[in-house]
Order: sequence, then C-alpha cells, then structure tokens
Amino acid sequence: MPGLKFRVLLDSDKNEEVFRDILISNEADFETFYNAIMAAFDFKGDQMASFYVSNDNWDKGHELSLLDLSYDDDAIDEPASVMKHAKIQDFLTEPDQRFILVYDFMRMWIFLIELIAYEKEAPETPLMALAIGKAPQESTKTMLDENLFGAESQVLPDTDDDDDEFGFQDYDDVNYRDWE
Repeated sequence: MPGLKFRVLLDSDKNEEVFRDILISNEADFETFYNAIMAAFDFKGDQMASFYVSNDNWDKGHELSLLDLSYDDDAIDEPASVMKHAKIQDFLTEPDQRFILVYDFMRMWIFLIELIAYEKEAPETPLMALAIGKAPQESTKTMLDENLFGAESQVLPDTDDDDDEFGFQDYDDVNYRDWE
C-alpha cells in the first residue's frame, strides 16, 4: 500500500518556521491524519477543526469537518464531508495537493499542508518523519474575542445625556400625527 508524505506548516506570527513531515497511508481517513497532526505538534485535539481542500493559491475549497454539522440542511449545495468517512486518496487531484487545517475556531490555529512525496510503502500508523522548529503551546494563541475587544472587556458608563456621540439625539422627535 502506497504512502504519502505531507509537509505540515504551522502558520504563526513568529518569524520562525515550524513544520512537521508526516508519512501516512493513502487509504487513511482524514480523522487519522488530523490526530497525527495534533500529536506531531503536541496539541490536545479537543477542539473543533476542519480540513479544506486547497489550490496553489491556498484558497479554501471543499470542507472536511471533524463532526457532521449539516443538520440535514437542504439549503447547502455541497455539505462538508466528515473526516472519519473521507479517505485522503479520494481528495488528491494534484501531484502536490494542498490542504488547509483550521483547528480551534476561537484561536484559529492554521496549518498549511502540502503533499511533498509519494512512498512505495506506507507505515501501519502515521509517522512523523521530520520535525523542524519548536511548536508553541496550544494555549499561547489569543482567542478571537480577546483580539477584537481586548483581554479585559470594558463596560461603558450609562449616561442619560441628551447628546450622544453618534448624533442620534441631535434632532427633536417627530410626531407623525402632526403631518395629518
């Protein structure tokens, strides 16, 4: 059974490259691949995640989610595949196929994944073939709501002034009955 070697690069704000090369069977499912990536970067793997089939420009394509979140929604043109039901070989359309893995949608850890080699033999279980750079701790990335609103939320004082900063109180209330 053939093997696939993927380079998994952790997209980071730091100027340091952190990546892992993972060797996996082409018949493995994406959930197995996901677990191998989490283990390679010492992440818990206990948050929501999705793979996206990508192109040379790293655009997100078809989604492969960790859990089935479709809720039988007929309005969705193409529902996401579920990782445990999707084999890697079924999503290889290019010799250097790319995927994007988004892990923990609150912290938005992004892994850029590229197929870099084909092997004659695949390991029985996924294997980390190369590790470059020290992976950050999973908890070190700021959550999205902290990025937007700061680590500490501030409550604005309640004022009863007639003037407000947006000018909503600049005009007298109109009594529409006067128009009749």
